[in-house]
Amino acid sequence: MSTDIVVLPLQLGPAEGPCFMVKDTLDVAGAPTRAGSRTLTEAAPATAHAEVVARLLAAGWRLTGKTNLHELAYGTTGINHWTGTPRNPRWPDRVPGGSSCGSAVAVAQGLVPMALGTDTGGSVRTPAACCGVFGLKPSFGRVSRRGVMPERSSLDCVGPIARDMDSLIAAMQAMVPNFHALPVVPPSLHIGLVDVACDAQARNAVHEALARARHRLHPVTLPLFEDAYRAGLAVINRENWIALSPLLADGRMGQDVATRLQRAGQTTDAQLAEAEAVRRAFRAEVDAALSQCDVLALPTLASPPPRLEDAADTSAAVSMTALVRPFNLSGHPAITLPLDNADGLPVGLQLVARHGADEWLCSVARSLSQQLDLHASLGEPA
Repeated sequence: MSTDIVVLPLQLGPAEGPCFMVKDTLDVAGAPTRAGSRTLTEAAPATAHAEVVARLLAAGWRLTGKTNLHELAYGTTGINHWTGTPRNPRWPDRVPGGSSCGSAVAVAQGLVPMALGTDTGGSVRTPAACCGVFGLKPSFGRVSRRGVMPERSSLDCVGPIARDMDSLIAAMQAMVPNFHALPVVPPSLHIGLVDVACDAQARNAVHEALARARHRLHPVTLPLFEDAYRAGLAVINRENWIALSPLLADGRMGQDVATRLQRAGQTTDAQLAEAEAVRRAFRAEVDAALSQCDVLALPTLASPPPRLEDAADTSAAVSMTALVRPFNLSGHPAITLPLDNADGLPVGLQLVARHGADEWLCSVARSLSQQLDLHASLGEPA
């Protein structure tokens, strides 16, 4: 297995169980959690599994490795100059997406049916979409973050990246004690098509796919959407500054992440207060839209993933999260399904449901995937 994908091979759990890997921000007992950063080279081994890891093992899953990531989970491209950048299996000239790049590539490469990532500003959905697989950001607070770096976050969610909806759902059932039986999806849904700023091909791919499914489609506007994106950046910047700024001292942090983190330190209390006001207002706006629709739909990526050669300045690529980050701020569950544009490049179909309705979202996503014949783009194991 390439060390660009799997930074630590493991063999934990029953030999016959379904395999999974975890992003190297989740603790595994006896292994260090280094988060793809040279600043954590001397990190001591974790003394206990992250709760989600322990639950998966108890449910009969087999852990086979820790996966690479954008350093300190603070980037959108997946480019890591220290640990290496996992190769996007189907689109090798494009970035794999961040920050959970290794988990998405491990699934897309066919190494495991499911890998865990974390999503603070799109870090499950972005790489899943870039690599053409399935990825879920659960409702905020629905999945335990115990044993996950950073220790505190008002945005971050542990979520599965998977080759198919059945594997994704099985992971949620194992990780979440109160994950109920999936509801039956009626033949006709009310789907709200969210009007967002994206390229024409991304918009057309989503509209044409949903039109083929023959559900009732309704235009939806979320006036605070772009404000929510900016507010989400303000919140992550303040929270990451608090969590990660001590690591700047030894000078070993990658320049792209260090530069972004230093800028994050300039976030003011006034900006944070404004962001929290936007959070409350945007959450209510999304709730109101979902009171009229079964789910909301929009592209996951506003445009295809950038080419590796054009993504050297990873700070400039933060806009890759323009369509996903708002739902970290609001806390609603959001999932990406593999969908290409007319040129055969990935854009993803993103679905959003009411807070806490993760089972409903998974059921709708599975139904639409079957109706539209959406499949993960899997490569051969490395």
